[in-house]
Amino acid sequence: MSLLKLIGVLLDYPQDDLWQHGDEVLAAVNATGLPAARRAQLANFTQALLETDPLDAQERWLLLFDRGRSMSLLLFEHIHGESRDRGQAMVDLIEAYRKNGYELSAKELPDYLPLLLEYLSLRPQEEARDWLQHVSHIIGLLAARAGERESPYALLLEILVEFADGKLDLSALRKRASEEPRDDTPEMMDKLWEEEAVRFGNEAPGEDCTPPTRTFARATSAATQQVQP
Repeated sequence: MSLLKLIGVLLDYPQDDLWQHGDEVLAAVNATGLPAARRAQLANFTQALLETDPLDAQERWLLLFDRGRSMSLLLFEHIHGESRDRGQAMVDLIEAYRKNGYELSAKELPDYLPLLLEYLSLRPQEEARDWLQHVSHIIGLLAARAGERESPYALLLEILVEFADGKLDLSALRKRASEEPRDDTPEMMDKLWEEEAVRFGNEAPGEDCTPPTRTFARATSAATQQVQP
């Protein structure tokens, strides 16, 4: 299991089969190739999650990622909100998956971060880094907000920023997060906000958010592959 696949599994809503395959998940942590300190932190996170009652783990996940929009794992939520541009952006992202031979089989929207990580885990590493670099400002802010809420999930998001070689100033993002009003309270649940725009087209976007000239490599298999979180 690649690092991106593993982070996607751990970042996803904790299903019962996570506990059924706990030994495999722990083994995957040790095979990530992360620096020793990060690998130990990830092993501790994974072990703690597996030692948590599934219902408690699911409730904790929902309280963090499913209340308000600031911690949403739907990337376009932070870019387009509920505007019409969001629909077109999702169509473009689905087309990017299909162009490389992958057809969505899950119920999640295509911009769901664990789903995107599943897709990127099947692509060349350089390409995966390129994609993640273009959303690292979003992932970094999610990491900062999770840290401000003292959530252990901050670790997973920080690892993604590091994988993408993000040059983000996480300390500045943490300061920003500490000054933000919480949007997971009943009073703030419906407040809309937007982040710096980024667009996924048929290919990973350029620095100015326009598609680059390079093309993705075609999938080697003619068979349609499933992308699941």
